[in-house]
Amino acid sequence: MTSPEHIRDPRADELLTPKNAALLIIDFQPVQVASIVSMERRELIANVVAVARSATLYGVPVVLSTVNVATGRNAPTIRQLQEVLPGVTPIDRTSINAWEDEDFVAAVKATGRRKLIMVALWTEVCLAFPALDALREGFDVYPVVDAIGGTSLVAHEAGLARIQQAGGRPITWIQLVCEFQRDWNRWETVEGFTDIVFASIHP
Repeated sequence: MTSPEHIRDPRADELLTPKNAALLIIDFQPVQVASIVSMERRELIANVVAVARSATLYGVPVVLSTVNVATGRNAPTIRQLQEVLPGVTPIDRTSINAWEDEDFVAAVKATGRRKLIMVALWTEVCLAFPALDALREGFDVYPVVDAIGGTSLVAHEAGLARIQQAGGRPITWIQLVCEFQRDWNRWETVEGFTDIVFASIHP
């Protein structure tokens, strides 16, 4: 059996690690999920749950945000995510762009992480706007492309293109969890890793 030549610094690593990244989950609420056209909704929910489970398994800080719950205009985060993130209190906003909400930005900066893994509904709005602002402030942004969705395929693709043109780094949920695990020798997370991967691939 081989072993790594040296252990890379998990905080300085260019790849994503549980020590250098934070997960931002924005506006996964029933109305937004119901309006998604760019991918099948059950797959979308399964994938974003896999992302959230991965963050929980590896101890990655999570910033969860909703829009217009306090005003009564919208429902809270979907049940499937609430079940995976029972200890995470959502930051409710009225701003469409989460980066224009002081509490949200403060929570992101309080994680101390410069690599931001982002999922949001819709791609073209609630993902694109804060992603572009975060990029302008020097953060690395990783949109999880198969755990987001738009009001049309064109809108979804245009939103992603705009983020990429600004320097965003697209990633898939399976790439994300494998990037966190990186080595089968990290035995303490192997069981959870395999459960997330195979439960999602073979539901």
